[in-house]
Amino acid sequence: MKVFLGNPPWRKPGFYGVRAGSRWPHFEPECSRYMPFPFQLAYAAAILERDGFEVRLVDGAAERISDEAYLDRLAAFNPALVIHEISTISFEQDMKIIGAVRRRLGPGAAVAVCGLHAHAHSPDFLAAQPAVDYSMIGEYELTALELARRLAAGRPADGVEGLVYRDGGGAPRVDRRRPLIADLDSLPWPARHLLPMGAYHDTPGGIPEPSVQMWASRGCPFRCNFCAWPQIIYGSRAYRARDPVKVVDEMEHLVRKDGFKSVYFDDDTFNIGRDRVLAICNEITRRRLGVPWAIMARADLMDGEILRALKRAGLHALKYGVESVDQGILDRCGKGMDLGKTEAMIRLTRKLGILYHLTFTFGLPGETRETIRESIAWCIRMDPDTVQFSLSTPFPGSRFYEELEAQGRIKSTKWEEYDGFFHSVVATEALDPEEILEERNAGVGRWEAHVARRTRRRGIRAYLRPRYAAAAVRSPGKALRKLRELGLPR
Repeated sequence: MKVFLGNPPWRKPGFYGVRAGSRWPHFEPECSRYMPFPFQLAYAAAILERDGFEVRLVDGAAERISDEAYLDRLAAFNPALVIHEISTISFEQDMKIIGAVRRRLGPGAAVAVCGLHAHAHSPDFLAAQPAVDYSMIGEYELTALELARRLAAGRPADGVEGLVYRDGGGAPRVDRRRPLIADLDSLPWPARHLLPMGAYHDTPGGIPEPSVQMWASRGCPFRCNFCAWPQIIYGSRAYRARDPVKVVDEMEHLVRKDGFKSVYFDDDTFNIGRDRVLAICNEITRRRLGVPWAIMARADLMDGEILRALKRAGLHALKYGVESVDQGILDRCGKGMDLGKTEAMIRLTRKLGILYHLTFTFGLPGETRETIRESIAWCIRMDPDTVQFSLSTPFPGSRFYEELEAQGRIKSTKWEEYDGFFHSVVATEALDPEEILEERNAGVGRWEAHVARRTRRRGIRAYLRPRYAAAAVRSPGKALRKLRELGLPR
């Protein structure tokens, strides 16, 4: 039986959409190259292939192809089962594509949806979407396998864990959520051979390309109420880690056999369990992989031993989630981060020469103009290599959404505005959405001015080095042009 898995195209003038693989589906400017790897689709494809199914995986968003080109490739494959990843912000476009799929394939093919849109997890969703036959809840790889097996055998899908389906009378039903995959090492590696690997870019600190994204764990034990992925995809705070040796096995294969020049670990929080982190570092060092890599981490879980081990193992860059420097805001949203420890570890990260990216989320409960400005000022003092200033966005299915809805603080129900960058959709006690957006944008301006000053300072220091003085003697005209660029007196 043929199974088609797809991340449908998603574009608008001047922008392309990021959906599968992203913790925060959003639009990127056309000039951007950021594209996350669609992990769950790729794992599901590998599992289905291992079971003997003929599988096609098309990432229309990563390839930036047209709707028509995507539909042509799907129809040419003529699958019996179609699995589409969807998200809250792209919901309107997703349903448009699925309607076209139904018209192309007719009633003989089954259509299932999955992904980061919790509303699709209810029977009401199927009742309102006649073009969709099934919805898969949360971590769906094994649900997809069981559904495919049922359909291949001509059996009904009644009772498949993690599946919303229609019973014999046509009534939508959901029985129970599927337990999370306990043994991640039992899974095959993602089906990268089915995907355009050159299209995926998440290279913090400028790690060399071609770069590849990996998972060494799944889940996060922390309680951040705004973080949709653990709540909607995993449905709990359960944390599961792969065997360090097997993690490095995959890493080594990707580097030495497949030719990737760097690795980015896109775990929710890579540095959970210091013994595990040290074991991964020691294994990388023992094998002398000699490849730069990067991680997403939590600063207050770091210590000197871990950071130095990461550095020895080739860690080039990392991302730290900060969100706010107001302790009251952090406590209210459930992040529970030690700000003092965070600042100390950021300073040590810089001292060790590891590049770092900081993320902030503005508009969390308790936010004021003053707290936003304090976070921006602190960020500038910490002087990260790069930053991300997001707008708090309450995805349906998260505690954040439920809390704000009960308080009447959600000010937009247009899913297309839930982008986290261009629209503010919530109010705090002190600020309305427009004021949050205004302060964030002003903060972006202050950061850009800081970067310009930093670049100028670094340029001046570089220009004053002896080797540049020698170059000026050899090429005085070029030196004068450089002086003008730097704004130096002349």
